[in-house]
Amino acid sequence: MGSLAPGSLPLQEASKEGSSGAAEDAVIFVGISLVLGIASRHLLGGTRVPYTVALLLLGVGLGSLEYGTDSGLGGRVGNSIRMWANINPNLLLFGFLPALLFESSFAMEVHQIKRCMAQMVLLAGPGVLISTFCLGAALKLTFPYGWTWKISLLLGGLLSATDPVAVVALLKELGASKKLNTIIEGESLMNDGTAIVVYQLFYKMVIGESLNVGGIVKFLSQVTLGAVAIGIAFGIVSALWLGFIFNDTVIEITLTLAVSYIVYYTAQDGAEVSGVLAVMTLGIFYAAFARTAFKGDGQKSLHHFWEMVAYIANTLIFILSGVVIAEGVLNNYSHFERHGSSWGYLILLYVFVQLSRIIVVGLLYPFLCYFGYGLNWKEAIVLIWSGLRGAVALALSLSFRSSSNSFNQAYLSREVGILFVFFTGGIVFLTLIVNGSTAQFFIHLFDMDKLSATKIRILNYTKHEMLNKALEAFGGLGDDEELGPADWPTVQRHITCLNDLDGQRTHPHNVSESENHLQNMNLKDIRIRLLNGVQSAYWGMLEEGRINQTAANLLMQSVDEAMDLVSNEALCDWRGLKRSVHLPSYYKYLHISRIPQRLVTYFTVQRLESACYICAAFLRAHRIARRQLHEFIGDSEIASVVINESTEEGEEARRFLEDVRSSFPEVLRVVKTRQVAYSILKHLSDYVQNLQSVGLLEEKEVVHLDDAVQTDLKKLLRNPPLVKMPRIGDLMSAHPMLGALPSSGRAPLENCTKETMKFRGVALYKEGSKPNGIWLISLGVVKWESKVLKNKHALHPTFTHGSTLGLYEVLIGKPYICDMITDSVVHCFFIDTEKILSLFKSDPAIEDFLWQESAIAISKILLPQIFEKMGMPEMRSLVAERSTMKNYISGEAIEIKPNLLASC
Repeated sequence: MGSLAPGSLPLQEASKEGSSGAAEDAVIFVGISLVLGIASRHLLGGTRVPYTVALLLLGVGLGSLEYGTDSGLGGRVGNSIRMWANINPNLLLFGFLPALLFESSFAMEVHQIKRCMAQMVLLAGPGVLISTFCLGAALKLTFPYGWTWKISLLLGGLLSATDPVAVVALLKELGASKKLNTIIEGESLMNDGTAIVVYQLFYKMVIGESLNVGGIVKFLSQVTLGAVAIGIAFGIVSALWLGFIFNDTVIEITLTLAVSYIVYYTAQDGAEVSGVLAVMTLGIFYAAFARTAFKGDGQKSLHHFWEMVAYIANTLIFILSGVVIAEGVLNNYSHFERHGSSWGYLILLYVFVQLSRIIVVGLLYPFLCYFGYGLNWKEAIVLIWSGLRGAVALALSLSFRSSSNSFNQAYLSREVGILFVFFTGGIVFLTLIVNGSTAQFFIHLFDMDKLSATKIRILNYTKHEMLNKALEAFGGLGDDEELGPADWPTVQRHITCLNDLDGQRTHPHNVSESENHLQNMNLKDIRIRLLNGVQSAYWGMLEEGRINQTAANLLMQSVDEAMDLVSNEALCDWRGLKRSVHLPSYYKYLHISRIPQRLVTYFTVQRLESACYICAAFLRAHRIARRQLHEFIGDSEIASVVINESTEEGEEARRFLEDVRSSFPEVLRVVKTRQVAYSILKHLSDYVQNLQSVGLLEEKEVVHLDDAVQTDLKKLLRNPPLVKMPRIGDLMSAHPMLGALPSSGRAPLENCTKETMKFRGVALYKEGSKPNGIWLISLGVVKWESKVLKNKHALHPTFTHGSTLGLYEVLIGKPYICDMITDSVVHCFFIDTEKILSLFKSDPAIEDFLWQESAIAISKILLPQIFEKMGMPEMRSLVAERSTMKNYISGEAIEIKPNLLASC
């Protein structure tokens, strides 16, 4: 029995025919292909003709001009085409596959992959084997060429895998669901590697090697598991390397390109395992663990770079496929004159290919329905029809033809090699032309590309909002002192996207009794929109330095998992974070031990930092998403349900932060200090870059300044600071009110201020009670409630650190207007009424200051929407700069005096 070692692809020497001429002529074909691709994409934009189909036809036409005419294209152009048509098959795979495979797998969503993995493995494993034997049996029993079972199965295996290059390019142009895209794209990526392994096995059998079951199992295990191991190993090493690269987009992008090719070469040629599976594993590893390593402009640049690489590679490979198909037919025309029936058998083979695909999906359909997201019959039909073949099958057939030219045995005759290229090229052509052109028809026929009724209502609502925004923009842009006014009717005629608005704006959640079935759809839709907003907020916080990569991965994964359950459950993205957030019970003993406090702080910060990041980011992201949802959709019963679900989701996160604040307040202070330091340095870097963009700084000056900022950022990330807890006097001075008071008024208050700690649920004061003093919040959260005042418009009726509560009521001498209840552990200071009033009467400047300070808290209660849009810093700045504050509801100025504040 011959030994069976995992070998590289049997890609032998390519034909030398037509390869004479200057090597630099090869560049001409690249230029011609890209020009043809640009023209096709430009002219076919908005049509239903798939871009890849047009490229294949252009390639066939280019090859026909060169090989089908007496003189060909001649000169260096013809020589360039012939050089590419006779490219070494190994070079074809090594040149194009790594980039295309990495781009496709890196772009996939990891959560979708995990859910669809079983379906992908079924189609790429048993599916390829079933298809191989179906096609092999059909070729053996019906074709008249006298092929052995080994040769028939070899061609069957070669034609069994859907090619990722072809399928991915097609799916990006169609409107299939994300689930179906993931299944088809993942299957094509995986079974491409499976088909190459099957091809290797049958090729060894064809050339005479004797195999047994044990050898086959060993070979398959080494080729597949070895490829996965290599992909993961290179992924870990390169991801760690990325961690040491700081804000250098060029190096980061270059590393991803280099590692994809190195992995393919190491696996395919060095370790003699599947290079396709290795690169696919690498791409998925990056998508799962290294996507968050690219932030801001670096992430955008990475996306655009790989999009461009995929576009160029697809353009070249499809035009080249067309040229190779034309060359395979026209260069061997004498063969087809003798065997004219080959054209009929090509059509028969296409039918067999479709039947085998039907058999595969049909046999596996019960399992495909059971695993992952399931599969319905419509999706199954699209899955069957999306079984395109492409460049990989062509490269393997070219390899077989090259090998047949170097053997004299009858079973590897030149005629067999010609037929392999002819049938493979014909199937590639037919699947792309027929299936590729009509796949969109099936998707449209089954209404898989149509928007749901819920989305249509949202779109119509948004168009009315867009019209309002257009009017607002015209109000700001329609006149200037240099050019004068603009003409609105003329402007409106050019905004054609908003010309088809019918009737009055209708809220998308206002449904009639006959449309009650939309209620659940609306609820699901709003949950998804809020979760999308949460995930977007996480990306923003990662860029700002509020969370690290590890926390970002956990947070985004929790959103993905919650997305799967929005149809049947309330928001549940906290569920996936629970295991990462806990405060060990034994931590309470650290306070009563004799361990140095600095060591305790260091230990607890290291253990609790990640959990604090996660909780704070979760609460902040949900708060941002709730505000954005409320601003977009307005008041709605359905939106209120989802907003309440979001608020309830944060209860455990709040409790954890309360426990940490009460037990280890220094931990939260360290975490926040690190966040602020990173954010300030990042802001400085952006400021310097902006100065260059507006021409105020030259490049050398920017490099000097930015290098200094980047050095500080590196030090901060690699050696983050520990922070000592401030003394009471420092906390008092840090409060905005006390810190802004004139020195003559600050000292009397500091001497009579009482420090206190309140646990959650304690009332600082009650609505209607006599004001006995004011509360200065140093740490924690306080929420307000009222039986009289309506706070339905206040999404977040809370006050945080730096707030001054009760001052307005003390100054006017009337009862408190609402309840103030602690919503967490609160560290605060209390100053009684007598001290405030005596200070109030001591100096007119202090009197004005206290009125201004009182306006901040009262505005958040009486004008919650305006306050939440402006935020504390903007409101404080507005009040500090002038003694009047605009009433944005009535448009009238309100004096910040008791009588007018009361009129609010």
